[in-house]
Amino acid sequence: MKPQPIYLEDKLREVQQSGRLDYRSRSMPTWCPGCGYFSIVDGLPGALNASGIAPKDTVVVSGIGCSSRFPFFVNTYGFHTLHGRVLPVATGIKVANDALTVIAVGGDGDGFAIGGGHVPHAARRNVDITYLLFDNGIYGLTKGQTSPTSSVGFRTTTTPYENADRPLNPLLMLLSYGATWVGQAYAGRPQQLEQLIREAIAHRGFSYLHILSPCVTFDKTDRTYHNLGMEVREMPPDHDPANLAAAMAIAMQDDAPALGVLYRTSRPTLADALDGIVEKATGKTAAKRAA
Repeated sequence: MKPQPIYLEDKLREVQQSGRLDYRSRSMPTWCPGCGYFSIVDGLPGALNASGIAPKDTVVVSGIGCSSRFPFFVNTYGFHTLHGRVLPVATGIKVANDALTVIAVGGDGDGFAIGGGHVPHAARRNVDITYLLFDNGIYGLTKGQTSPTSSVGFRTTTTPYENADRPLNPLLMLLSYGATWVGQAYAGRPQQLEQLIREAIAHRGFSYLHILSPCVTFDKTDRTYHNLGMEVREMPPDHDPANLAAAMAIAMQDDAPALGVLYRTSRPTLADALDGIVEKATGKTAAKRAA
């Protein structure tokens, strides 16, 4: 069958009718042309729209960095917080109003340098929020310094004689911290990325999606589209997301990042624990208090 041409007017009409533009603000993204973050700012609205979660019921929280401009580009409630403080603020919002869908966004520097001390506690408490971590392996906003996930041997303005520090393994960290949903995506595969964001949001508990993304301006040699395109692979078809040990083994194969859901389990959330405390103190269940 002969392929049919795709016309811009038809595509625009299709996007408008889909409803996903309801989740985009009038502010245009200010990232560098070609940045992988464009896939993410398109993927989250698509996931929210497909899930039927209204913009008024959603809060996007960010810290500092290129990725943290995100709340300006989506038509939801937003909170642009301090450097590295995205998770405490997101936790506070969720505790204050458990009915909200809370999305925390941040980069590798914001999340695992200055904000690294907050990650294990949000995970172990199983706060019912989704953390989208944009990992480009470099500090982009401050013009290209080495980050906690930069590769050994990587040259930047702060490591002109090559980076000697071993990078962190965020996936392995989140698995050991007790996150109840852990996945990995690649900005160069936007459709899969959108689906994984949707699955992460649907999970009840702390969900962490690690998103590999090139910095096209300050990284011309390491984490490029060309290199990542050759390195990433699909999750092994026989992988069981309920098997924590298997998930850790996959996370350790960081030279060939696997895309998909590494781990998924269920346990009480922070809200459940707080409801239990209130019940012990007052003798009333959450249902009785609501009535």
